[in-house]
Amino acid sequence: MRRLRLLLPVLLLPLAALAADPALAPARLAAHAPDAALPDARQFQGIPGIAVTPGGRWWATWYGGGNDEGATNYCMLASSDDAGATWSPIRFVLDHPAPAVRTFDPVLWTDPQGTLWLFYAQSHTFWDGRAGVWAVTCENPDADTPRWSEPRRLADGIMMNKPTVTRDGRWLFPIALWSHAPKTDPKDTRRYVPPEFSHWRKADAGTKVYVSTDRARTLTLLASLTIPDVLFDEHMLVERRDGSLWLLARTRSGISESTSADGGRTWTKPAPAKIPHINSRFFIRRLASGALLLVKHNPTIDTLWLNPGATPAPKGKPWEQRSHLTAYLSDDDGATWRGGLLLDARLGVSYPDGDQAADGRIFLIYDRNRKTDGEILLATFTEADVAAAEWRDPASRARVNVNRMPAQN
Repeated sequence: MRRLRLLLPVLLLPLAALAADPALAPARLAAHAPDAALPDARQFQGIPGIAVTPGGRWWATWYGGGNDEGATNYCMLASSDDAGATWSPIRFVLDHPAPAVRTFDPVLWTDPQGTLWLFYAQSHTFWDGRAGVWAVTCENPDADTPRWSEPRRLADGIMMNKPTVTRDGRWLFPIALWSHAPKTDPKDTRRYVPPEFSHWRKADAGTKVYVSTDRARTLTLLASLTIPDVLFDEHMLVERRDGSLWLLARTRSGISESTSADGGRTWTKPAPAKIPHINSRFFIRRLASGALLLVKHNPTIDTLWLNPGATPAPKGKPWEQRSHLTAYLSDDDGATWRGGLLLDARLGVSYPDGDQAADGRIFLIYDRNRKTDGEILLATFTEADVAAAEWRDPASRARVNVNRMPAQN
């Protein structure tokens, strides 16, 4: 009964609209009392995001539900009013009324005007070939009772990372239409998409860049790249000091890169980046100082990257797994890197996302062991910590618990 009460406003939508294509109907973001039942039991959770508000509140998001990525997934939100030291229970839940439609890959972002955005993807089961990037906004994210807008669909695809605001005020959105078709075998109950809800066309797939000049009221496709060896693009955009754009995307073999000298309309042929990595999400952003922050896995395979004359590190496990989440800095727009603050060396840590507070402190959120512990963890540190590759600042903290999946019986 709790699930029905949570979703009643959505169920008031015309039933014909939901039946025709439920994935095009909005989900519902609702307040969640700590003792209320969630829409579905959590035997899986991860893929977090984080953002700081003008008033200094920290918001965290992630998704879970069911025992893996699939139709029972929903997104969750929590907050911190003490610079990430402690976190609220789950405050809001974003869920969809249709049993086969999930919400996933949430992204938190505070825009230049101070509005908090929650972007997320919506799809039939795991991937229906089209999905969709949706957004809700909050104009008072520091209030005791934050008010959120109704969900609004922005574009087809999935956006795994924050938008980039260029120096001329444009908002660039890294949206992807995955290059693989939906599953057609009904025996694959987690990923199967009925033909009437499958929208994949190979010609539409690509690593895309959208632009908005009106604060995301409208989005326009700038470019679509075809990147070899990509499965989940999870690309990010950086504006360099010379005005060019640098696109980095996840591939099966590491990271691919491309650049644009005309504002994102045309791009160089994608090629493997010099930054070594595993097949997993990474994080990059411009800090207030002007330096670039990069958080990635496995410094044991970074020996030659940072020191060209060094002896290569051994290849193979355990050096090429989701472990050793580490932060680096670049002062020359990614030509060279320094530092190397080890945030978490354990296996099973992944999917970093970050933000920076007004005082310069860096907050980095990530997950650990999605199907067993379901930990959402936080590291807070300074640029000086990263440069020294040591936890020097007394206020810096590692492995702060944001949320942990309930123990399974």
